[in-house]
Amino acid sequence: MIKNILKDLFEHKTLTREQAREVLVNIAGEKFNQSEVVAFLTVFMMRPVTVEELSGFRDALLELCVRIDLSEFNTIDMCGTGGDGKNTFNVSTLASLVVAGAGAKVSKHGNYGVSSSCGSSNVMEYLGYQFTNDEDKLKSQLDKANICFLHAPLFHPAMKAVGPIRKELGLKTFFNMLGPMVNPSFPQNQLVGVFSLELARIYQYIYQHTNKNYTIVHSLDVYDEISLTGDFKTITNSGEQVYSPADFGMRTVMPEEIFGGDTVPEAAEIFVKVLEGKGTEAQNNVVIANAALALECYFQDKNREQCIEAAKDSLLGGKAAGVLAKLISKS
Repeated sequence: MIKNILKDLFEHKTLTREQAREVLVNIAGEKFNQSEVVAFLTVFMMRPVTVEELSGFRDALLELCVRIDLSEFNTIDMCGTGGDGKNTFNVSTLASLVVAGAGAKVSKHGNYGVSSSCGSSNVMEYLGYQFTNDEDKLKSQLDKANICFLHAPLFHPAMKAVGPIRKELGLKTFFNMLGPMVNPSFPQNQLVGVFSLELARIYQYIYQHTNKNYTIVHSLDVYDEISLTGDFKTITNSGEQVYSPADFGMRTVMPEEIFGGDTVPEAAEIFVKVLEGKGTEAQNNVVIANAALALECYFQDKNREQCIEAAKDSLLGGKAAGVLAKLISKS
């Protein structure tokens, strides 16, 4: 079957949602050899994935995932697709702790870095967090620390088959696009950063057909988060907007000010510094801006100024650091 599909793809045809689902289920079941999988992935590096295809891939991963029921909590996930090649510090992980410190419940979905040197799972593991897919443990963490961390490989056995191939390729594939869409706890709210406007449109189309509160964010100079290096666009349930850093009362930062380090220990050192309130103005502001946007998505009755203040208080008042300490002690 894969031969025919590859032949069609090489002739510039696209897959139906059902074909996409079926191929990914078969890749997960290791029905194809490595060369066939690489050939398949390569197609989507050379042309944009369609809404139908991405929806089908998402269907497959959600069908095969280890589901976790956190529905007694109102949760938010905050993550970027990665794949922007910018190697910033771990903004969304820090912002998640800030959001938890400001009173929201966060079910953070994360993984090891593929296109950056240190993904959210790398830094959490380095700091002593023990990954688990035990529902009771995760509920207890959410209850006591306001956050739990869902390490993708424990919930997506389907990814095992492609993990080594993705690592070897070291390039972004459609799996980067899927990460934020396949949180196994199905959070009711989501802030998601994407690396292109095209992908923002696809996400908008798919998320319009869910019952989530969502905010999709893309920095126009191609970051998958609010980088404050220039203007950024948001797409929410209620519309679209372009902002500048000044709209958040912040200055424009230089790319090198938000660099994430070349190794996991370096990245973790930056992470801890920011969390302890010893970050630079640029680092603090980027975390606060992303956290504020998530709080606005989560607390529908709060305005932007209130959310920026709550994020500042959580980061600079030590609440976010307290959240991490509690989370690690509960793991």
